Amino acid sequence: MLLALTQWLAEDMRFFSVFNYITLRTVLSAMTALGISFLVGPAMIRKLTAYKIGQSVRTDGPQTHLVKAGTPTMGGALILTSIAITTLLWGDLHNRYVWVVLFTTLGFGVIGWIDDYRKVVHRNPKGLSARAKMFWQSIVALLVAVYLWHTASLPAQTELIVPFLKFLVFPLGAVSFVALVYFVIVGTSNAVNLTDGLDGLAIMPTVMVASALALFAYVAGNVVFAKYLGIPYIPGAGELAVFCGGIAGAGLAFLWFNAYPAEVFMGDVGALALGAALGVVAVIVRQELVLFIMGGVFVVETLSVVIQVASFKLTGKRVFRMAPLHHHFELKGWKETQVVVRFWIITMLLVLLGLATLKLR
Repeated sequence: MLLALTQWLAEDMRFFSVFNYITLRTVLSAMTALGISFLVGPAMIRKLTAYKIGQSVRTDGPQTHLVKAGTPTMGGALILTSIAITTLLWGDLHNRYVWVVLFTTLGFGVIGWIDDYRKVVHRNPKGLSARAKMFWQSIVALLVAVYLWHTASLPAQTELIVPFLKFLVFPLGAVSFVALVYFVIVGTSNAVNLTDGLDGLAIMPTVMVASALALFAYVAGNVVFAKYLGIPYIPGAGELAVFCGGIAGAGLAFLWFNAYPAEVFMGDVGALALGAALGVVAVIVRQELVLFIMGGVFVVETLSVVIQVASFKLTGKRVFRMAPLHHHFELKGWKETQVVVRFWIITMLLVLLGLATLKLR
């Protein structure tokens, strides 16, 4: 919206032409999302508290978590609202990728919102059943995957790129491409959701990965930079940097309220949506495997749950004291803040490794 306005003003006043630069609009997107979240956040927390929309806590988990019972949840709605408004204000609304990422993010957000609403308002501990949740996640992810396949106009838009290896790419057919997109979006969505178990644990890695993906999107959408760095040129992908800037800004503002001791939790409405957002951006800029590297904390958290469940069913024994992995370290004696900050540090290193693939090819 504001981009269209500034383009119209630029016809008479050249100063406004600077808003055509994606880099500037990415920064403005982050600042706008940050401002919206800071302004609306306190009022939202008061409303959630007044309506008694509080988090339930597992009684079999670390005893230090029992004091968190009743803390307002569904705060992820604030993140999604900030991202959506910011993207609509500063993004190029003629760019199809902008609408793809918004559809994916808000679609998964609605699924998470229904799940949270049933848990905290209807007092249904199961929320949305696992089968129903997976069904609707699959519908959204498959729609996106099929759309991206049918609208691809260049081979690079459907190839699997291998990090660190400049000339190793795998052309994907319709079935393999749709399957890959599906698993990346749904997998990342649920991985972020599993990681969201401690104050600030999921949101900061999400901000870091989104910021790195903003750079990948900008480079992939610039024909000169893409050619120089040897990565696929994806026309229009640069506009996703604005969207990622919104994630970073909204996420940092949310961390202000979510840092230990948290005043609000994001809930499934935020975690499922943010994970899906990271997944769909990585798919569009053809950096699925790099996302796997940068989101290593999300991956390990998910694997810990899979290993724990499989081990218990097959042998009756548990590998970890408790899954996901962050609870295992808590039960080993790490303080919550130690787990969170150490996982942040690991994510920072993994993001830097992911960014290194831009040049080390």
